[in-house]
Amino acid sequence: MSGLVLHSSLTSPFGRKVRMAAHVLGIELTIVPASTLDPNDPLRKVNPLGKIPTLVLDDGTVLYDSRTIVEYLDAVGGPALYPASPEARAVAQTHVTLFDGITDAALLLVYEGRFRDDVSHSERWIDHQLGKIGRAFAAAEALTATMTRLDAPAISLVAALGYLDWRRPVAWREAYPRLVAWLEAITATAPAVSATDHLLGDAA
Repeated sequence: MSGLVLHSSLTSPFGRKVRMAAHVLGIELTIVPASTLDPNDPLRKVNPLGKIPTLVLDDGTVLYDSRTIVEYLDAVGGPALYPASPEARAVAQTHVTLFDGITDAALLLVYEGRFRDDVSHSERWIDHQLGKIGRAFAAAEALTATMTRLDAPAISLVAALGYLDWRRPVAWREAYPRLVAWLEAITATAPAVSATDHLLGDAA
C-alpha cells in the first residue's frame, strides 16, 4: 500500500496506536504533523471535528478515530491484530475500549490542568477520572497475563501507559508492578513499541 497520509502528532497516544499498528502490519504511512488547536491546520479540511488521528487513503477517502483506522489497517494489511472468530473479536474490541478509556481519562485530567485555572478545578471531576483509571488498571493487570503479543488490545494499552509516563497525570508504576513488567516484556519483543515512542527520540 502507498499514499496513506496520517494527520497526527508524535505525542498523540491515539496517533501512536495507528503508527504501532502500521509498523506491525508493515504498512507505510506519510505523517503530516497536525495541531488540533490551530484553526488554520489542514487537519480541519479533511476532518470537520479537527481531531487526530485522521487517515487519508489513496483515493481521498478519509477515516478518523484510532479504532476505526486500526481496524481498517488490519483488514487490508493483516489480519494480525484481531482474532478471526466473531466472539473473540468482540472481546478484543471490548479490551481496546477498556484500555482506550484509560487514555481518555488521562487526557481529561491533563486538560483539566491545562485549560482550567485553579479556581475552576473540579475535584469531583478529577476523582471521577481517577476512579476510571484505577478500576481499569486493576482489570488490565488480570488481562495482561495472557497478552503476549502486540495485537490491537496490547497496542491500546501500550499507548495508554506511554501517555501516562509522558504527561504523568497519575503515578502508576509503583502501584502496578505487574503492568510495568508487562510493558517491559512487550517492549523487548515488539519493535513497534520502541519505534513509535517519541520519548526515546527516534520515533518513526
